[in-house]
Amino acid sequence: MKFGETFTEYLHGEEEWFLEKCRNVEYKKLKKVLKKCKTCNSTRSGDDNIISSATSTDSCQCQSCPWCDEMFFEELMKEASDIAGCFRSRVRHLLHLHVATGMQRYMMRLRSCFSYEKQALVQEGQILIQYITMNAIAIHKILKKYDKVHSSVNGKNFKLKMRAERIELLHSPWLIELGAFYLNSGLDKDGNFNNSFGRVSFDNINEDQPAMKLMLPNSIELEFDLTCAICLETVFNPYALKCGHIFCKACACSAASVTIFQGIKAAPQHSKCPICREVGVYAEAVHMIELHLLLKIRSKEYWKERMMGERSEMVKQSKVFWNEQTKYMIGY
Repeated sequence: MKFGETFTEYLHGEEEWFLEKCRNVEYKKLKKVLKKCKTCNSTRSGDDNIISSATSTDSCQCQSCPWCDEMFFEELMKEASDIAGCFRSRVRHLLHLHVATGMQRYMMRLRSCFSYEKQALVQEGQILIQYITMNAIAIHKILKKYDKVHSSVNGKNFKLKMRAERIELLHSPWLIELGAFYLNSGLDKDGNFNNSFGRVSFDNINEDQPAMKLMLPNSIELEFDLTCAICLETVFNPYALKCGHIFCKACACSAASVTIFQGIKAAPQHSKCPICREVGVYAEAVHMIELHLLLKIRSKEYWKERMMGERSEMVKQSKVFWNEQTKYMIGY
């Protein structure tokens, strides 16, 4: 079965109720744009003699097409941005319910007396994994088709642009959070959900190269390095910056010249990512609570050691900070 048919079947399958609320790649529409490429058609009609000797060739030789590009890339960028935004908001809501506290946690436990709340959360996680995977494949396929039709590398360049805009679907920190949610829910020990959710493993926690591996539907394999680039240990109390790089909270605060108790989001606007040196990436940092919880469950001794170290450092920083504030207010 061709991917176009598979994607159409997915859009009208069991999760149609969910997909109606979210944006999806207009795969068929974008394919029609490529077929109606006016530049390619005019090139063919103006070179009848050449084309008649090469009727078996489907692709044209133009490197770019203004008419096609204006509709194609602009529309695809909007769709990718909307898909990333929908995925981010739905995963945030799902994980917020999973790690709920206070009255919300009490209400969820009350509801679990009448329904299996955990199973409902897991089912939504499955749907989100399938949603982001299918749309990522659709974008990959349509860009590959574009490059084939135009004999160009503009499709590959567009992928780089998506990465620069932070909307590359399979490199989202929220995907790591979903993988951690999977493991925290005990699904790696329960075979009922493996086929639809994929497989997740959390390897080498206390070794040199800790990593999370995701085997998504359609045989897509992803591996995320969980080593903090500053302390060179497994990330503790991790935060993902806007650029996608993940650090320990204490390390990121140190790099941004703020104290731990002030928090990452108190970092000045001009602060740069320690790896890519991009400016302004701290304000929208994501606290990866599920990954932190996974580390607490899977490596208790390491977690306890790092927690004591972070608290000790926070107390020291607090004393220095308030001593400086007192001197400033009193004048000596």
